[in-house]
Amino acid sequence: MRPPARSGEDERAPTTTSTRDLPDGLPTGTVDAVVIGGGAAGLSGALVLARSRRSVVVIDSGAPRNAPADGVHGLLGLEGTEPAELLRRGRAEVRGYGGRIVPGEVTSAVADAPSATGDLRFTVTTADGATVRARRLLVATGLRDELPDVPGLARHWGRAVVHCPYCHGWEVRDRAIGVLAVGPASVHHALLFRQLTDDLVYFTRGTELDEATRARFAARGIEVVDTPVAAVESHDEDITGVRLVDGRVVPRRVLAVATTTRARLDGLDGLGLPVRDLPSGAGRHVVSGLAGTTSVPGVWVAGNATELSAQVGASAAAGALAGAHLNADLATADADAALAGTRTATQPGTADAGAALGAALGAATTA
Repeated sequence: MRPPARSGEDERAPTTTSTRDLPDGLPTGTVDAVVIGGGAAGLSGALVLARSRRSVVVIDSGAPRNAPADGVHGLLGLEGTEPAELLRRGRAEVRGYGGRIVPGEVTSAVADAPSATGDLRFTVTTADGATVRARRLLVATGLRDELPDVPGLARHWGRAVVHCPYCHGWEVRDRAIGVLAVGPASVHHALLFRQLTDDLVYFTRGTELDEATRARFAARGIEVVDTPVAAVESHDEDITGVRLVDGRVVPRRVLAVATTTRARLDGLDGLGLPVRDLPSGAGRHVVSGLAGTTSVPGVWVAGNATELSAQVGASAAAGALAGAHLNADLATADADAALAGTRTATQPGTADAGAALGAALGAATTA
């Protein structure tokens, strides 16, 4: 249950009314945490922080990766929920505990001089020039999917062009599926989609496919096409086939492709986050440790920015864990500041211990 409100606090339970989905403004002063990115990871982290009575601001660009999808799948209790509806509920829940949701694009995030007690400080700037100061940051910016350059492919992304057998597999079961190979990862991709349909064609697109793999494919009834792909054929909003360079069209209704996935880090260069390229050009992610910690003090990361294969449920769990870890770090900083205040108060010549302690805590949380 929700704890009793402090004096002047609103005791209302989190609301899901439409008024709670109106945009908030950036606060003045220093907040405990700024969450960059308002998807499943960012909102889950913000919810944990807000429920811990931390002042938290979520800045979100409004461009979720799964926007084209009809529903979120594999998320227990919320199976099939539309992505936009899931985010709407999440924003309302964060706001219900006092968090702020600010629409905008972050153009800069940098470390500032620490407070008088040595607590960390960051300044985050949005595209409209507004700024907010924070003690800690949670980066939950997600990733970008990069499709192979095949004419006619991109227009069907998230519908008839899919990447994840667990996100979309049930919805495309028993259909004529084609796998557009991009590299070694596509071999396993094909085996996963073969579980969903008996009618699977693998287009090598110039990638290597050894005889042992061809034998495995043959044993599973997967047809291999080595002729280069020219374009994706469509009729209205539907895929009808894959046109090859020799003019033939292989009828297909769904195409699966392992995208190149890159963490969205626009505007965050100033933080110096550690990034790593994946083998075979598969993508790039932020390197993180336990509970989303990074090598940059005071900065956590959660969701697809660091775990490129995480679905919504895993991203939400990672965000919640990062939020709890971040809150624990703030609690330690608060205790350090309080201890410094008591030591200052006991020094010779200090007349007002209470004033000294109050000043130390104020410096930790508002400077």
